[in-house]
Amino acid sequence: MMGITIKDIAKAAGVSYSTVSKALNDSPLVKKETKQKILRVADEMGYQPNIAAKKLVSNESRTIGVVWPTVERVALTTLAAKINAALEQQKYHMLLSINPTKTAVDLFNRFQVDGVLVFGEEAHEEIISSSIPLLYYGEPGPATYPTIDVNRRKAIQLGVRHLVQLGHSRIAYIGDLNPQHSNQREKATGYTLGMEEAGYSHLHEAVDSRGLSWQAGYQAVKQLLSKKKPTALISASYDLTVGIIRGIKELHLTIPQDISLVSYDHIPEMEKLDVPVTAVGTPVQTIATEITNHLLQLASGKKVPPAILDVELFQRQSSRSPE
Repeated sequence: MMGITIKDIAKAAGVSYSTVSKALNDSPLVKKETKQKILRVADEMGYQPNIAAKKLVSNESRTIGVVWPTVERVALTTLAAKINAALEQQKYHMLLSINPTKTAVDLFNRFQVDGVLVFGEEAHEEIISSSIPLLYYGEPGPATYPTIDVNRRKAIQLGVRHLVQLGHSRIAYIGDLNPQHSNQREKATGYTLGMEEAGYSHLHEAVDSRGLSWQAGYQAVKQLLSKKKPTALISASYDLTVGIIRGIKELHLTIPQDISLVSYDHIPEMEKLDVPVTAVGTPVQTIATEITNHLLQLASGKKVPPAILDVELFQRQSSRSPE
């Protein structure tokens, strides 16, 4: 069955082809009543815009492609949802692809989207060729394309300073220590520098979670607490934190009475955990807004420089002075 076209809508609504086109693009040249009628008819007929055809007519598809990471991360899911909402406010659509980066970018080039966002936790080593602007979030892409990221090193340093100011000295860190992942390496470096700054480098205790899932956090904290008894922990991600909390509970310890906890990932979900967790990082809404602004500038043909977003700490009930 052939798809519904603009001409079909024009015939059903009793208006011209150009009027339908303007109405679907929210043009102010179409009267409100006429626009509402056309949109109602289009919806009733099940009209779906053809991205490639739209690109040919207006030189823009009003669509952004997103290369979705192959790992399941709550923080990234939250960020993607907020980016989608921000794009919708600008009357853009978002397409997700879970294919490998090169395959996804090739696909989006065929669809002729206006821009592509590539983000995740894995290093991007593939040589990417694209006629469409690309923006990387997190792990940097090829030097020819801009990257936007959070100052992860400073975020973890803030976490260490916060715990030191509360009176902690035995502060451990749980995170992925894989040297191939630059953004995770930055977090670990922030922990090391924070401990050195406080004069506690001799108490340095970084546990390699070998991943960022809740299971990795659970295993890592059980491993750590079977040998060491820190008074405070810093977690490298929300998902790790979920596992860390579970592991601490199973050991019949409580947060923050026995162990204070600070976590990277400044997302609303931190407040919904069993114990609301003190968070460091850039608020997820700020990240989404900055990424959206960069994407829209790239889509309009402008060049954007690399950007590193500043960070903050938001204290909740999971951190307090040691007893």
